Amino acid sequence: MALLAFTGNRFLADETLRDSLRARGLNPRELPRLGGEDVSAEGLRPHLSPGLFGDGGVIVDLEGVKADKALLELLSGAPVTVALLDEAPPATRLKLYEKHGEVIPSPAPVKPGDVTGWVVQRAKKAGLPLERDAAAYLGEVFGPDLAGIVGELNKLALLDGALDRVTVHRVVGREPPGDSFAMLGAATAGRPGEALTQLRRLLASGEDPFKLMGAVIWQYSLVARCVALLQEEGRVTEALAAQRLGVKPYPAKKALDVARRLNEARMRGHLSRILEADLGMKRGLDAGTVLERLIVQLSV
Repeated sequence: MALLAFTGNRFLADETLRDSLRARGLNPRELPRLGGEDVSAEGLRPHLSPGLFGDGGVIVDLEGVKADKALLELLSGAPVTVALLDEAPPATRLKLYEKHGEVIPSPAPVKPGDVTGWVVQRAKKAGLPLERDAAAYLGEVFGPDLAGIVGELNKLALLDGALDRVTVHRVVGREPPGDSFAMLGAATAGRPGEALTQLRRLLASGEDPFKLMGAVIWQYSLVARCVALLQEEGRVTEALAAQRLGVKPYPAKKALDVARRLNEARMRGHLSRILEADLGMKRGLDAGTVLERLIVQLSV
């Protein structure tokens, strides 16, 4: 008899749930799994009694379910194993889980480097000779879609030999999405080819050119403020930049990286070119061409 709450990334939490049930001698394939409208006192009661051969169990998926106190108390007092899949429970629900059972978190890798590390470990566990550059490619293509990555790893397991980036790209057949911060970073570092590649990926993925210009303007406003901060403070940490800019750490870090390559004179020149490009797009010039010309100008 136990209440087990699995939280965090849905894919990982579901995997952990199944592994934990097997470790307890329960087959997750044979247990009833309830979700949506079936998660009610009336729908759950038939599954909350021990079976003829000892402890039974039930899997309850709380996605989209308004789990009230009465329902949670029913689950927490059940004489069978209750496995709850609850990605991000509020604090009150989390306390109830901790009081009556066990909380088993499965946090998701968030940053690109974290996703790459997760892919490397996953491939290693599966015995796949996946090179780190190929793992980074999968992270770039799928981002936080861990289930999609695992699906590709399952396909790659059918191949012989080392799995480098070229081989994996040929099997997956998808181009990495563009990154607007990477585009600006490459431009200010004087790498127009790389910057244009990022821009073309963004446009090919369906990004609206005007929204993309809006993103460039927003990001460069952060960069400009970081340039000013560096002149005032001399040394600026990512935490300080995030605090002063009023943004999350990731965009603050990226803006700071770009700002360190610029000074006030170059910054003013870039802002002037961005304004000119923005006006050109609004006057009806071809948006893609204007953006490409801007990226090249920012690389000078």
